[in-house]
Amino acid sequence: MKIKIALCLSFLLLMPLTKGHSQNETPPSSRPHYWQQHVDYTMAIDMDVKTYKYTGTQKLIYTNNSPDVLNRVFYHLYPNAFQPDSEMDARLQSIPDPDGRMVNNLGTKADPIYESRISKLSPDEIGYIKVNSLTQDGKKVSHETQGTILIVTLDKPIQPGEKITFDMVFDAQVPIQIRRSGRNNKEGVALSMSQWYPKLAEYDDEGWHADPYIAREFYGVWGDFDVKITIDKNYTIGGTGYLQNPNEIGHGYETATVKQPKGKTLTWHFKAPNVHDFTWAADPEYIHDTLQVENGPLLHFLYKKTMPAANLENWKILQPVTEQLMQYFSTNVGDYPYDQYSVIQGGDGGMEYGMCTLIVGEGTISGLIGVTAHELAHSWFQFVLASNENKHSWMDEGFTTYIQDRALDAITGTNSDNPFTGSYRSYISLANSDRDQPQSTHSDRYAYNRAFSINSYSKGALFLAQLGYIMGEKNLDKTLKQYYKEWGFKHPKPMDFIRIAEKVSGMELDWYLTDWTQTTNTIDYAVKNADSKGNKTTVTLERIGLMPMPLDLEITYADGSKSAYHIPLRMTRGAKPTPTTTTVLPNWAWAHSNYTFEVEKAKSDITSITIDPRGYMADVNRENNVLKIN
Repeated sequence: MKIKIALCLSFLLLMPLTKGHSQNETPPSSRPHYWQQHVDYTMAIDMDVKTYKYTGTQKLIYTNNSPDVLNRVFYHLYPNAFQPDSEMDARLQSIPDPDGRMVNNLGTKADPIYESRISKLSPDEIGYIKVNSLTQDGKKVSHETQGTILIVTLDKPIQPGEKITFDMVFDAQVPIQIRRSGRNNKEGVALSMSQWYPKLAEYDDEGWHADPYIAREFYGVWGDFDVKITIDKNYTIGGTGYLQNPNEIGHGYETATVKQPKGKTLTWHFKAPNVHDFTWAADPEYIHDTLQVENGPLLHFLYKKTMPAANLENWKILQPVTEQLMQYFSTNVGDYPYDQYSVIQGGDGGMEYGMCTLIVGEGTISGLIGVTAHELAHSWFQFVLASNENKHSWMDEGFTTYIQDRALDAITGTNSDNPFTGSYRSYISLANSDRDQPQSTHSDRYAYNRAFSINSYSKGALFLAQLGYIMGEKNLDKTLKQYYKEWGFKHPKPMDFIRIAEKVSGMELDWYLTDWTQTTNTIDYAVKNADSKGNKTTVTLERIGLMPMPLDLEITYADGSKSAYHIPLRMTRGAKPTPTTTTVLPNWAWAHSNYTFEVEKAKSDITSITIDPRGYMADVNRENNVLKIN
C-alpha cells in the first residue's frame, strides 16, 4: 500500500488561517440578532516530564459581544476533577453503571463491586490547577476555586462591546490517566493534554455555562490561541494548531535543515485561529507520518513505535482511509475549514478536539478505523457546529454517529439500504425498558450511563435518519449542508437546526423536535386488519404509541408485485417528495388512533401489508408492522 509520507510542510504550517472568520460576522437567518463572545489566549507553559508538573502564564483578551453588563466571570479548571472526593469521584461512586474505564471492579462481572479509581489517587497522582495570581487590566481581582470552577469577582464590570485583558499565573499537575486527559495511560502514552489550561466559561443568551466537570462533554468560547510549550527535547508533540517554528523543532515537522537550540528542552510554538479549545499530546516514542489530502488539509499521524508489528501496520492502513473519510465529510456536510488535522494515539477510547483527536492506538483495524471515523466527523459536529454538548449532547454525538455510519457504509462499499440498524436496535431496547429519559436531559443528570449513551449516540443518529424518512433524504442532505453553511463557527441550538429543515422541506417539523427530544413518547403503529368488500380491501391501521409519524406502506400481492403508499401526517402541513409510483393517501390527523383506506384488490390477492418496509421509523414494536394474509 502506497502511503505518502511528507516531511516537508512548507508554508502550510506557518500561514495564518482566514477560513471561517467571516462566518462569525453573518447572523443566521433563524436568529438575526445572534451574538457570541470572543476570547484570545496567549499561553506559555514549562512541562517537567519527570514530575508531571507544569507552570504557566496566560494572557486572555475577552470581548463582551453580549448586550449585558458582566459583573463576574468563570473559568473551568478541569484537572481538579481528578482528586479524591471531587464531584466526578462522587458521581462514580453513586451511579449504578459507572464508566468501566474509571473504576476498578472488586467483585465479579455478574455481581460487580465498583471502586472509583479517582478515590485511590495519591497527592503526586492527582490533577490540579492552582491559580497563583489574576489581574483584570493590570488590577488584582478576587477569585475563589470551587471544585472545577474558578469564580472571579471583577474589579469593574465589563460593559457591552468592551474588551478587557486578564493575566494569570498558575501551576498544575497532570493526573494519572483516568478519563481522556492524563499521563501514562494503559498504552504507555506519556502525556494526553486535553482540558489542561484555565478555560474561560461560555456566556451566551442563556447566561453563564459554568458546569462542573463530572465526566461528560464541553462548551467553549470561540477565539484564537497562541501557545508555547517547553518540554524535554526528546518528546514529539501533536495537537491543535499550526507549528510556528518547525525548523527549530524537527520531529518530522521541519521544512529545512533543523537548527535546534542548545539545551535539554525545546519550546514548541503553536497558533490556532478560530477554535474553541486547544489540545496536545506528547511522547518520546511517537512515529510521525503525514499525508496530504487532495484539495484538503495535511493529515498528521502520531503513534508509538513500541506497539506490536500488527498494530503498527494498522496505523499505516488507517492513513488513506482517513483521507477518504475527510473527503466524504467535506463533500456531504461542508469543506473542512482548517489546513491540518492530527490523529494521535493517546487518551482512552477516543475524543474529539480542535484540529485533532486522541484515540486508542491498539486493537483491531476495524476498531481503529471506526473510532477515527467518529472523532474526525466531530470536526464538523461540535468543532465547527459548536453546540452545547452538556445540554444537547445528541446534536454532536448523534449527528456525528449518523454521518460516520453513512461514510463507513460508502467507503467500505457495503451500500446498505439502512446503515443505522445498530442505532435502531439500541434505541428500541432502551425505549422498551424502564430506564429511558428525555433526550433533553442534561448530560450529567442521567440516572444511568447507558441511557445517556443511547440517547446521545443512537437516538441522536436516529433524529437525522428518521428525519430523512419524514422529509425525504434529499431534503435532509440539503438541510445538513445549509446548517453547516449558516451555523458554522457559531453555537447552534436544536430549534436552529429544525428551522432550517422546515425552510428546506416546506414542512412544519416542530412537533418532531418536541416529541423526539423532549419526551419519552414512543412510536408504535400497527396494521390492525384488512377486510374484503368484493374486489376491494379496506385496510385499517392503528396508532398505539403517543408519538405521531407519517407512514410509508408496502402491499405485496400473490403474483409477486408490490405497490407503495405514503400517508402524510396532518400536522406537518405537507408531505415529502415521493416517486410517481407511490400513491399518496389523505393525511392522518394524530388525534385519530385509527386510519382506513381502500385498495382496489381483493383480500385473496394480497399476501402482506407492511408499515415502513425499509425500517427507518423507530417503531418500538415491529412485530405488528406486518399483516400477513395468505
